[in-house]
Amino acid sequence: MRIGELAQRTGVTTRALRFYEAQGLLPARRSANGYREYDEDDLQLVEEIQTLQTVGLTLDETRPFVDCLRSGHETGDSCASSIEVYRRKLEEADALLARLGGIRGELAAKLAGALARQAPDPCVVPDAPRP
Repeated sequence: MRIGELAQRTGVTTRALRFYEAQGLLPARRSANGYREYDEDDLQLVEEIQTLQTVGLTLDETRPFVDCLRSGHETGDSCASSIEVYRRKLEEADALLARLGGIRGELAAKLAGALARQAPDPCVVPDAPRP
C-alpha cells in the first residue's frame, strides 16, 4: 500500500508517517517509480506507535516496542526492553499521582481553613438609595 492508504487506514497524517520514517521507526520501501510502499506489518507498527502515545509514551519511548515487532514478535511488548519501559512509565505515573494527592490535600486544608474563618453572614453591600 502507498503512504496515503496507510495514513487513511491508521488515521495518521502522511506527514506523521514521513516523520516516523525519518526517526527510523517506520521503514519505507520504495517502488520502481519511487513511491513509498508499506505492508500489513507496517500498519501494525503505526497502530502500536499510536496506542503507546495514547497512554503517554513519547515517540522515542515507543522504539523498543517497534524494535520488538520488527524482530518478529507478535506483539510489541513481548520483549524485556518494552516491559522495562512499561515499568518506568508506571513509576512516573505513580509519582505524579502522589504529587497530585499532596496538592489536593493542601488545597482541601486551605479550603477548610478559609471556611472556618468565614464570617457567619457574608459581606453584603446594600444598594444605594435611588433619588
